Amino acid sequence: MTRTITPRLRNLLLLLLAVTGTLLAGAGPASAHAALTGSDPAQGVVVAQPPARVSLTFSEKVAMNRDSLRVLDPQGRPVQTGAPANVRGTTYAVDLRGGLGRGTYTVTYQVVSADSHPVAGAYTFSVGAPSKTVVPDAATAVGGGVVGGLYAFGRYVSYAGFIVLAGGTAFVLVCWRRGAGVRALQRLVVGGWLALTAATLWLLLLRGSYTTTGTLADVFDLGLLGQVLQTKPGAALVSRLLLLAAAALFIAVLFGSYQRREEGAEKRDLTFGLGVGGAVVAAGLATSWAASEHASVGLQPGIAMPVDVVHLLAVAAWLGGLTALLVALYRAPAAAPVEAAAVRRFSRLAFGSVLVLVVTGVYQSWRQLGSWSAFTGTRYGRLLLAKIALVALMVGIASASRRWTGRLTDRAAGSAEAEEAEAEKESVTASTAAGQDANAGDEGPADAGDARRAAQLARQRAAMDTARRKRLRDGDTGRYGLRRSVLAEAAVAVVLLAVTTALTQTESGRTEQEAARAATPARSATTAPNGSLTLPFDTGGADGKGVVSLDLDPARAGTNQLHLFVRKPDGRPFDVPEVKVALTLEAKKIGPLAVAAEHITTGHWSADSVQIPMAGDWKVAVTVRTSDIDEVTVSKNAQIG
Repeated sequence: MTRTITPRLRNLLLLLLAVTGTLLAGAGPASAHAALTGSDPAQGVVVAQPPARVSLTFSEKVAMNRDSLRVLDPQGRPVQTGAPANVRGTTYAVDLRGGLGRGTYTVTYQVVSADSHPVAGAYTFSVGAPSKTVVPDAATAVGGGVVGGLYAFGRYVSYAGFIVLAGGTAFVLVCWRRGAGVRALQRLVVGGWLALTAATLWLLLLRGSYTTTGTLADVFDLGLLGQVLQTKPGAALVSRLLLLAAAALFIAVLFGSYQRREEGAEKRDLTFGLGVGGAVVAAGLATSWAASEHASVGLQPGIAMPVDVVHLLAVAAWLGGLTALLVALYRAPAAAPVEAAAVRRFSRLAFGSVLVLVVTGVYQSWRQLGSWSAFTGTRYGRLLLAKIALVALMVGIASASRRWTGRLTDRAAGSAEAEEAEAEKESVTASTAAGQDANAGDEGPADAGDARRAAQLARQRAAMDTARRKRLRDGDTGRYGLRRSVLAEAAVAVVLLAVTTALTQTESGRTEQEAARAATPARSATTAPNGSLTLPFDTGGADGKGVVSLDLDPARAGTNQLHLFVRKPDGRPFDVPEVKVALTLEAKKIGPLAVAAEHITTGHWSADSVQIPMAGDWKVAVTVRTSDIDEVTVSKNAQIG
């Protein structure tokens, strides 16, 4: 029968497409993994004088240790002093030794992004002129190797365990309550709990090595484990273990006292209580992912985290319920096969879950991509296209399953009649055999072999009864077709879960494109990125050489905060009698605008509420006076957004 699209449905689809296009076209900044979006000195730049420090700006806040940011000279020797520090926002800096020579320097970084993933990289800049470099292990490949592979496997198992645990119990409570007494379903749900628990412990042990050294020998380093427990991902893993303890109690009740209760008001009340408790535990487990990964950082985290929780629960209800249905179709006892009504209930549950996945998936795609070009131009976008294709394939197979479900319903009455006829036939056969046994018993006293023959006959009859029921069950073409279609769905779901796991470990399309733009070598050193400047000076007098480092935050039109640091060539901070700052936008003939900076501590001046009237390429002039007569003004341009 041909179906037509009603005007209301057509308008709804057009509205959905319009909203999706608007979101993708007008998205603002967001992030998944941290990406390097700026640096000073910039990548590939050649500066005349050696900088006093190196600063890196990331797309989100990152976690650092003492060795997270290193600067290596052309011979591969470290030239940074002290530990990296967060100077403002998402900008981190490390001081350099004084008296650096000419040549190409390599900056390496190894950090952990706010969404729990390790990020590493390197770039170069030159002093005076480029040169050859010798940089052993300049960019440690964190998150890869054997430990990275084991960590990815643990993530896959944890997702699979959660899906089976949450989806399997939902299938029992919502679709097929009799399934609580089916041993195969019990083993499935308990297996999901065990897999999730083991994978969580596995990830907890691996995480320290995964985010730092990347060596397998450090997996059991208790010092690294202690550091992990103090981080947000470590706390999320511990909370997941605590929730799994509550889930164990839930499973014990579900497959213990619940499945032994007779149908009635008391069991309905217990069903409601288990449903509420199970939903709370499942939502808590889903939150342990949302609170420590992609959804917790970037654009709109207050909205993204609940959306991510709902998305995970919908995935579990669909894929986990599908797995439970597959087990019920293949492994349920022949005497109590899964009913057509239960299959219909799951079909409705799966349909609702797919609708939820579409809505939440559109929001997540907008948040992580932000533009149509990111679909094909980034690895995240290509993986997302593969995921969408797999979901579409599963929906297509599910439509075939729905047709088989209808046929299964139509044949239910006929199968019942055939079963009754077969049972009556078996009853007559059994009665005849019993009569023969009784007649044989009248002929004389039973010997010891009679009892064995009677027991053997009982076992044969039981086997025949089981075979008869399986034959009737498997002979139902509707059930056979449903098995095959559900099995095909499950096979696609295994691949879909692998792609989803890869997505959670992949840098978003937004940040990948931001990183690509930031990786473009600088053409000149006249304009400083992000309002960060380094200005060497020499007043000509005694103790007149040094370096001024200046930061404007947020380096945008409007109110800004200024921090200025004066250091000697060896990197030590020192005070000078006077420092003055002036801003000029020569293209618009604005300025110079004087900035009154207040002395904070040795070598540090600060000014709040620095007003910059408009965006542009501003000239920042710093006047440094080291004595009554020794003074110099140095300047550099800063791009104000």
